[in-house]
Amino acid sequence: MSNNPLIHPTAIIDSSAVIAPDVQIGPYSIIGPNVSIGAGTKLHSHVVVGGYTRIGEHNEIFQFASVGEVCQDLKYQGEETWLEIGDYNLIREHSSLHRGTVQDKGITKIGSHNLLMVNTHIAHDCIVGDHNIFANNVGVAGHVHVGDYVVVGGNSGIHQFCKIDSYSMIGGASLILKDVPAYVMVSGNPAHAFAMNIEGMRRKGWSKNVIQGLRDAFKLIYKSGLTTEEAIQKIRAEILPEVPEAQRLIDSLEQSKRGIVR
Repeated sequence: MSNNPLIHPTAIIDSSAVIAPDVQIGPYSIIGPNVSIGAGTKLHSHVVVGGYTRIGEHNEIFQFASVGEVCQDLKYQGEETWLEIGDYNLIREHSSLHRGTVQDKGITKIGSHNLLMVNTHIAHDCIVGDHNIFANNVGVAGHVHVGDYVVVGGNSGIHQFCKIDSYSMIGGASLILKDVPAYVMVSGNPAHAFAMNIEGMRRKGWSKNVIQGLRDAFKLIYKSGLTTEEAIQKIRAEILPEVPEAQRLIDSLEQSKRGIVR
């Protein structure tokens, strides 16, 4: 039992855990072995943090979240693998975040300033960037990579090994089976691309020139009848010189291994 007034007396904390002095840990929470929790972080009641988990600073984790639990991959045989969480994340009720596997790089990583709404699941070996929003009941399968400033609508599912690139948006109740390029809005089951995330760009104060350039790039990829390679060539020649942001889109297309949502 801890004498720290910020740690509820019913909390159970493994002796190997490293907890910053100002961390708040609520009733009936359990902190497993080889866990570190950074300054300013708050755990509400009934939070379980499994072993081999690093949590950064100023995170808030709500009741009944399961953080750093053993993954659900049947190949997992108890190897030492990790979950790493950055700073200033909000992890809401019943979310589940699993550690990695040795079949990948042995780590699941979540960046900073993310909002994981109720019942978000992030599976083993996922890499999630910064400033993302996952709405209620989003399921992210293993080995998925998510960029920055991505919005995923509620009840959506993302297939394993997909890449969801930065500034994209996924509509609610969508099924993602292929990669989502940067800036693109997709929706449906299975998902289809239907526009650029223009409203998201406007909210971030992007110029009309940038927005129009990316809109034109979308038309080349999805509306022109060109192959992906031909569209990339035209984007590089006609849009990229005036809109450097188009390089991220080009990278999405060239680096895709599963093919893109169409």
